[in-house]
Amino acid sequence: MADKFSKETRSYIMSRIRGKDTKPEILVRKYLFARGLRFRKNDKRYPGRPDVVLPKYKTAVFVHGCFWHLHEGCKYAKMPKSNVEYWEEKLYRNRERDARNQAELKAMGWTVLTVWECELKKDKREETLEILYDRITSQDNGE
Repeated sequence: MADKFSKETRSYIMSRIRGKDTKPEILVRKYLFARGLRFRKNDKRYPGRPDVVLPKYKTAVFVHGCFWHLHEGCKYAKMPKSNVEYWEEKLYRNRERDARNQAELKAMGWTVLTVWECELKKDKREETLEILYDRITSQDNGE
């Protein structure tokens, strides 16, 4: 199936996709801040530049888009039908990089938590954020 948009239009659309300060990230940060947690965002000192770094709890939180990070079993993580080779390579490389970064952080003694975009949809949002807060603030960090 051909793309609905011309190459130029598709290129423009894709150029508008941000790598940080996305709506799901902002949702998570606002919730954590409102609950009294203080953190750094997108800290370059740590592998993968976690979206939220909580030094007090030695916890790093990644907020992943289901498409961009290939959330397994998620309806939002569909492989595009055009230019399949390019997308497979790119998205699987993203997944491998995520695993490598998380392993490095864990080796440094950090707890790594991942929040998926689909878990922040209106019907699941409050529960997801409460679980995240509890895992961050609990003694064992949910491990």
